[in-house]
Amino acid sequence: MTFGVGQLVAGLPLGGLSPSAAPLVVVGDAVVDRVPAPVEEFAISAFGTADKAVLLGTIAVLVVALAAAAGLLARRRLLLGVGVVGFLGAVGVLAALTRPDATALSPLPSALGAAAGAYTLTLLTRRLAPGGRADGPRRRAVLLGGVAAAGLAGGGAGRVLTGARSAEQSRAGVVLPAPAEAAAPVPVPAGADPAPLVATGLTPYATGNHDFYRIDTALVVPDLRAQDWTLRLHGMVERELTLTFDDLLALPLVERWITLTCVSNEVGGDYVGNARWLGYPLADLLARAGVREGADMLFATSNDGFTLSAPLAEATDGRDALLAVGMNGEPLPREHGFPVRMVVSGLYGFVSACKWVTDLEVTRFAEKTAYWTERGWAERAPVKTASRIDVPRSFATARAGRVPVAGVAWAQDRGISAVEVRVDGGEWLPAKVLPSVSEDTWCQWVFDWDAEPGGHVLEVRATDATGAPQTADVVAPVPDGASGYDSVTVTVE
Repeated sequence: MTFGVGQLVAGLPLGGLSPSAAPLVVVGDAVVDRVPAPVEEFAISAFGTADKAVLLGTIAVLVVALAAAAGLLARRRLLLGVGVVGFLGAVGVLAALTRPDATALSPLPSALGAAAGAYTLTLLTRRLAPGGRADGPRRRAVLLGGVAAAGLAGGGAGRVLTGARSAEQSRAGVVLPAPAEAAAPVPVPAGADPAPLVATGLTPYATGNHDFYRIDTALVVPDLRAQDWTLRLHGMVERELTLTFDDLLALPLVERWITLTCVSNEVGGDYVGNARWLGYPLADLLARAGVREGADMLFATSNDGFTLSAPLAEATDGRDALLAVGMNGEPLPREHGFPVRMVVSGLYGFVSACKWVTDLEVTRFAEKTAYWTERGWAERAPVKTASRIDVPRSFATARAGRVPVAGVAWAQDRGISAVEVRVDGGEWLPAKVLPSVSEDTWCQWVFDWDAEPGGHVLEVRATDATGAPQTADVVAPVPDGASGYDSVTVTVE
């Protein structure tokens, strides 16, 4: 009942309320903000993109356990049971008040949910007591079932109310303008995406929106409508700027292929994707504001309070760095930052890819620290040169003879000049590097292997366009990205 009423209240169309104020969400966000960094890193490593569902499920189980304890206590002494429910409500209220986007109404869902829970517990305790109106197995079952149904109905109604004013409706009404320099989108380069290899597992050059990885701290995707979005650019600038979504769409937008990589990506991992982004160059936006001498950091804040610190030099040195509104020809999906996000080539996402961005402050690294840097991750995190084997998969079985080996390699902002493969620790042999749009995207590569019977280990390494080879040093993702050679074990018959 507490959750149902809390969700219902959070969904009411009142200014200052949002789905993120629901009790389960505010408590979950408070846990994420306060959990020690090693625990958070373990969760990402162990559960990947399911880490948020695991956290919410764990909190729900704990709350149910406490609710059961409240029921048992209430049978002996009603005040003790109500006290447990009140404690749960107080935790939710405190968590709501400490959210970065807290308003005067943010504690209301938790407070009213706890009040409904306390009232329900009191009602149940009195009616289920010997001699009460619900004394007897059948009446008890009917009463308990009715309470459960009411709670579920409240939660469902809250979701319906939320949907009626959701970002999805706003997104459906967005019409993106054509890029300023050309109406036609940049195509996938000729020679990329060899059909037989893609069919057997080679990663496509373009990553679809539904297939693009999602790693962030948001337990619930922010429900931010385009018409409500504004961006404030301030700090060490000559002219503070405020942009609406319509203001942004009216600027000369550009379209760029950019590969993004998450710093949590292990060697051979799939937290990397390549998409066609539409947006306004950050360098042009900063030039309009006039950056003052001495600034070296762009401190970005998301609608849900997440912060990141991007090196100012990398956002203005001519590389592809955008305030993006579109992804693969569509408005940004909600889970990827609708209505607006940052995209900066060559930097890991935790210092460059702020989703749902609403505030940009030009400042100094010496003055401020962001979410992940406060937890011990690097201040500046250029993407390391990396490569991955997609085909054949590890532990696959192949027939002797010519076997294609293929995968992807990336070194954003530098580009890939060579990819090599070796078998069983032998000499490095050149692979064919397939075409890519620019140095800001990954490339596909293919190697024809004359496979002989037996068990074999294949390894891959890439060299970036500056001539620097990928390092063999095995390093974990913390604090600035993993490194080492990806490898697969194959049996040839």
